[in-house]
Amino acid sequence: MTRPAYLLHHLLDGTADEPRTAIIDGARTLTYGELLRHVVGCSEVLRAHGLVPGERVAIALPKSIEECWAIFGVSHAAGVFVPVNALLKMPQVRHIVTDCSASIVITSRAALDGIREALDGVPLKAILCVEDITPQSAPAVSARREAALGEDLAAILYTSGSTGRPKGVMLSHRNLLAGSRIVIQYLGITAQERILSILPFSFDYGLNQFLTVVQQRAVIVLFSFRLGDEIVRAIQQHAITGLAGVPTIWAILTKAAPSLARTPLPSLRYITNSGGAVPSETSKRLRELIPDTQIFLMYGLTEAFRSTFLPPDQVDIRPTSIGRAIPECEVFAVTADGMRCKPGEPGILVHRGPTVSLGYWNRPDDTAKVLRPNPFVPAIQGGDTVCYSGDLVVEDDEGYFSFVGRADAMIKSSGYRISPSEVEEVMMATGALKQVAVIGLPDPLAGQKVHAVAVARDATADAAAILQAVSQQLPAFMVPRAIEFVDALPTTPNGKIDYPLLAQQRGKHVAG
Repeated sequence: MTRPAYLLHHLLDGTADEPRTAIIDGARTLTYGELLRHVVGCSEVLRAHGLVPGERVAIALPKSIEECWAIFGVSHAAGVFVPVNALLKMPQVRHIVTDCSASIVITSRAALDGIREALDGVPLKAILCVEDITPQSAPAVSARREAALGEDLAAILYTSGSTGRPKGVMLSHRNLLAGSRIVIQYLGITAQERILSILPFSFDYGLNQFLTVVQQRAVIVLFSFRLGDEIVRAIQQHAITGLAGVPTIWAILTKAAPSLARTPLPSLRYITNSGGAVPSETSKRLRELIPDTQIFLMYGLTEAFRSTFLPPDQVDIRPTSIGRAIPECEVFAVTADGMRCKPGEPGILVHRGPTVSLGYWNRPDDTAKVLRPNPFVPAIQGGDTVCYSGDLVVEDDEGYFSFVGRADAMIKSSGYRISPSEVEEVMMATGALKQVAVIGLPDPLAGQKVHAVAVARDATADAAAILQAVSQQLPAFMVPRAIEFVDALPTTPNGKIDYPLLAQQRGKHVAG
């Protein structure tokens, strides 16, 4: 009898002899039985290198079969997995590994030298290469007694905050399993799905796609692309039924993928959006190009995973809405003084339910700002912890929410949350600037583009040279598209840079 899944790796129970395909990665495939054997092999190696329950394991791999089994392998060994986005530069990799005090790093031989150099001096038990981890038979280890609980920490996902370097959002096993269970409900995911995975596993929704596939014994196709037509070909070639993306992907498909208009995609049952608002004209064009495909527009944040979704039959009726609460969860808006907003009154969106995270790793002050006691249910009556999103929303008379804007200075570009201060810190380190302010400006593809307004140290400042230096320290999605030199930056009465005024002067600040 299969036990109820309360730890992440329980999703693989009963798969030891399962011949169904689980993962397609280019020309390579892995069955569920093979996946489990790799998971157990990874778990055994981690234990042999001294991993103890609760220790963090950084997974520094591109999206691949190896990353898939490493995630479950860490869970199986009672560790906490920390996926590192393959787009990050080595200083950021070092920050993540040191910030979460990872004891082991899993990487590849191709990346080993760079990882060793980046982590020089960092105390680690081991740096492991996936090529040296061999699959093992499953039954003996999977039957072992486990002391871990669903409330225990399972993963840390790093996300940019409004200030400083990325913070690690702590997710429990129950958080991850609840997110999988809920999405399966409202998307109707079955074992027949063939899901195209474009989003990184360091992004909560990219990870959720993988977990929903495993829970339902469906197929996930790992994929990276440069051109929109490549996505169209992959959907057709693999008979893809589901695709999740961010606004940039939909803009590329509707504006830079000419094959979409002439390629029948009868298998594509649904697409989903997260990571920012999809412009109404983009949604309309998608419905014209793939009229038999359902479109689910969603809103969420790593700290609470998913908050709302807009059903396909409401997309035309409420084109600017982010929808209503996902199953098993409640969302509501509160005013600045903590009162529940009336319909039409803007307020901060608050999320409650089983996907609310455990907070930020080793940052109690930041956690206390986001995770707070339920303001409307006292503890004595069973009150819970809720998540304050930092997003301004408005609720209509029928309970549907619309996004108004961010309450902080975060930039949302191509589905990534970008901290202006992190970009500013790297730009100032070039020594070419006296001051710099980084803001988000409207962009038809990315939603927002990163823009820098700076005061040069002297007349020799070269924008191209500064951006080249910044690109060595930051991934491409964080590098400003341009540097605008000015004589002085506007300030507020208390002497701080006036970011809202900068954005207003250069175009309405768009966030999502």
